[in-house]
Amino acid sequence: MGMFEMDSSDMAMSSTSGEQDFDPRRHSFSEEELKPQPMIKKARKILVPDNMKDDKYWTRRYKNNEAAKRSRDARRLKENQISVRAAFLERENAALRQEVAEMRKELGRFRNILSKYENRLGDQ
Repeated sequence: MGMFEMDSSDMAMSSTSGEQDFDPRRHSFSEEELKPQPMIKKARKILVPDNMKDDKYWTRRYKNNEAAKRSRDARRLKENQISVRAAFLERENAALRQEVAEMRKELGRFRNILSKYENRLGDQ
């Protein structure tokens, strides 16, 4: 696996079957998407007496349960995508820091070589 490749578990938890695969190398989140969601206080449950639970009630309950499930799944997917993107950026950052350190080392070697030649030219 290359330095910036995603493993299959990352792919699985950050993509859904109906959409294109999430690519942490290209996807960036807006500030709005990264803001934590406000805590919403749940309303007190109102118990509905059994004699009022008609077909309309059960249809609404079913639709609400499905909507809540979709909402939870979407939130979980987005959290996973942010997590995968953050992990990718951390790996990329570490690799870039190492590359900068190597370049600084190389620059130091070149400066030594240059100063040796400057000293030789100065002695002539």
